[in-house]
Amino acid sequence: MIIDSKRLILRSWENRDIADLVEGLNNINVAKWMAGVPYPYNENDAKNFIERARNNDENVKISLAIVLKENNKVIGGTEITNINKKDGTAGGGIWLNEKYQKNGYGTEAFSTRIKYTFDVLGLRRIENGYFPGNDKSRKMQMKLGYKDEGIRRKKFLCLATNEYVDECITGLLKEEFIEFDNL
Repeated sequence: MIIDSKRLILRSWENRDIADLVEGLNNINVAKWMAGVPYPYNENDAKNFIERARNNDENVKISLAIVLKENNKVIGGTEITNINKKDGTAGGGIWLNEKYQKNGYGTEAFSTRIKYTFDVLGLRRIENGYFPGNDKSRKMQMKLGYKDEGIRRKKFLCLATNEYVDECITGLLKEEFIEFDNL
C-alpha cells in the first residue's frame, strides 16, 4: 500500500526499514509516549514489529512507514487500527523520529492518514488519544479538528517507562476534519 502527500509517502513496512525504525524508536523522548514500545529499542524489536505489520489483516489494522520523499528515509510510523466498517470507525496513532519533529511532517502524515481513512475506507469517525503531558500530540490533533472526549485512567502499561499511564481520548468526525494545507 502506498499513500502519497506533498513531502511524504506512507507505505507498508519493509525489511530495509529496520535501521530507520531502530533510530527513531530507540529514543526515550519518543518511546515514552507509546504504550507498546520498549526502551531501549533494538534491531530484534524492529524485525518483530515489521513481521507483525506484514501479517496484519488490512480489514482490521493498517501499519505504515512514514517516508521522506527527498531522501527515501523512514522518519516515523502511523497506523489505522480497530477498523470497523459496520460502525464506520477506526483508531490509530503516529510517531515521528525526534530529529524530524517540528517540521510539519507529523501533521502532514496524520492528515494524509485521516483523509485515507475517511475517503478510501469510507469511515465516519476516528478515535485517537495521547498520554498526559504529550502536548505536541494534542496540539496536532486539535489542529486537525479532533475533540477531547475523556480520560481512561491508567489504561496502558508503558513499556518504555514501566509505568501505568492514563490515556486522554480524542475523537474526530468526518465533517469536523480540517485538512492540513500542506498536502
